[in-house]
Amino acid sequence: MVTLNDEQKVFKALADASRRKLLDQLRKKNGQPLGELCEGLEMSRQAVTKHLVLLEEANLIVTKKLGRKKLHYLNPEPIYEIYARWIDKFERRRIEALHDLKQALEENDND
Repeated sequence: MVTLNDEQKVFKALADASRRKLLDQLRKKNGQPLGELCEGLEMSRQAVTKHLVLLEEANLIVTKKLGRKKLHYLNPEPIYEIYARWIDKFERRRIEALHDLKQALEENDND
């Protein structure tokens, strides 16, 4: 059986749109219980739990028990490590300019 290293776990976790949506929810409001994270998602509670397990294995979220609740928190460190390894080596200004241009073009497409 092939085991994944930490970076591979992060990329695998981020590859799924549902998991990215969960991370976005935690970015907006950190420390949510499972029930709150399930709101607005078109998947079962069990499916959300499976996604959260993968995110936790990739160290993208951490949990804390508070009484009977298990709260989920975003851990941005693994994403920063990927940024530092894969993106930071390029000129930030150039990347930011391309990002800004992309956003402006997308906004014009939506108008």
